Amino acid sequence: MRWSPFFWIPICLALLSIFLLRIFPFNSPHNQPKEKLFTVEEIALFNGTDPQLPILLGILGSVFDVTKGKSHYGAGGGYNHFAGRDASRAFVSGNFTGEGLTDSLRGLSSTEVKSIVEWRDFYFRTYIFVGKLVGRYYDIEGNPTKYLKGVEAKAARGAQLLEKQKKEEAQVPSCNSRWSQDEGSEVWCDNGYPRLVQRPVEIALTGKMSKRCACFKEDELGQSGLEVYEGCDYFAMKCQL
Repeated sequence: MRWSPFFWIPICLALLSIFLLRIFPFNSPHNQPKEKLFTVEEIALFNGTDPQLPILLGILGSVFDVTKGKSHYGAGGGYNHFAGRDASRAFVSGNFTGEGLTDSLRGLSSTEVKSIVEWRDFYFRTYIFVGKLVGRYYDIEGNPTKYLKGVEAKAARGAQLLEKQKKEEAQVPSCNSRWSQDEGSEVWCDNGYPRLVQRPVEIALTGKMSKRCACFKEDELGQSGLEVYEGCDYFAMKCQL
């Protein structure tokens, strides 16, 4: 029996497909290399001192390969204190020595925690994610801990409060300001009178009360909580500080 040439076409295509799949596996989650789980001792080996090893950095338990930034993260680099460890707290505290190089965020405000989460997002965008650090943020199976979930919830709360503060402060315009070495600081309003006013949301954001300079119209000056700048006339539209 003589087979038509067309008979062999689908068979050849099937064989070619099998061959290509062996060389170039389908890019499915099952074919992806399993993310590595690091211990504190293991990640410490990748601190940039051994040129044969990649440089790794942890933040909120996520581990990234930052070797392409070795001029910064390698030995002698300005950010080398972050290499080979999870020093999440230092991203906002600025304490790069001793106990400051820790992954504990205890006592930080919601805005500070939000900032650290944003730093983690930066590393996801900029560097290669290689695994997770077992400990505070991930358990021995790589699952997120309650601590990590609490951190992310606090960061989300911080974002909501910042948006609330932004909307509230948009209702009362801020003062203009400038500073010069000869004249010092000056605040003024193009329409209204400068007053110091408390920022109530700031307590929830940072744990501290702060004030800002805002411009109020004449019929609004009787409100409680408005503070005239020391040495400034009650109806002055410009105040030298």
